[in-house]
Amino acid sequence: MGTAEVVECVPNFSEGRDAAVVDAIANAIASVPGVAVLHQTMDGDHGRSVITFAGSPNAVVEAAVRGVENAVSSIDLSRHHGVHPRIGAADVVPFVPVRGVTLADCVALAEAAGNEIWQRIGVPVYLYEAAARREARKRLENVRRPDAGAPDIGGPEFHPTAGAVAVGARKFLIAWNVNLATSDVEVAKAIARRIRASSGGFPHVKALGLMLASRNQAQVSMNLTDFEVTSMRVVFDEIRRLAETAGVAIDASELIGLIPQGALASASAEYLRIEGFAPDRIIENRLTSLLAVE
Repeated sequence: MGTAEVVECVPNFSEGRDAAVVDAIANAIASVPGVAVLHQTMDGDHGRSVITFAGSPNAVVEAAVRGVENAVSSIDLSRHHGVHPRIGAADVVPFVPVRGVTLADCVALAEAAGNEIWQRIGVPVYLYEAAARREARKRLENVRRPDAGAPDIGGPEFHPTAGAVAVGARKFLIAWNVNLATSDVEVAKAIARRIRASSGGFPHVKALGLMLASRNQAQVSMNLTDFEVTSMRVVFDEIRRLAETAGVAIDASELIGLIPQGALASASAEYLRIEGFAPDRIIENRLTSLLAVE
């Protein structure tokens, strides 16, 4: 399936333990002609799953709405457990330009998806990143604040079991975690504070220190929102330095979803100690094989 215009969507859902639920959401997404699911991952400690798919713009919007609809019918936030912050059963739905579309085009897609989610499913929507209607909502962490205010579309009350959803438009983002060889989560929290942009660290780096109960291991959980400005190698080297200063080693790192080829220009997956890395984790490779993108 080839198309002159390609949009990627990377929704995050608040389910990290029940594979049948996540598979059903992925199947709902894949049921739309013109869309291909590129990757899916699930994490029980985070209580979160990520499904990456791509296709033609209108098809991607419909697939996103169907994915949200399925998640709302199967995920009850009142019974949710997980260390990752969230506001909804379908927590975030970002649209990313890949080929033949602009970021402004993806803003329009986010608006269209947000309206459909509210009208068809009854879940209110916050618009974030490039799609934000107000400056304060460009940053996803601000949308998650208790004082964020009423949603941009629908509401003002949240859905009783599914909460709200943040829908946005953005550039490629790298979701990447570094696991430390310690159970002391305070070490991870201190490192996260040092490297994240909001605390005066590296530009375009978001980071939290989290505890992985299943591994008895602390983790620096990150989003790199512009790897061309702050590379993965720079971040990895600083985490290693700070960890060693605290008397702790890096155990391994893990990639969530896919990664652009250019992000590995500064350091190999082996150098970054990415567990289970394979060529099909590179988004260009997946698009070439599944969408016939040249």
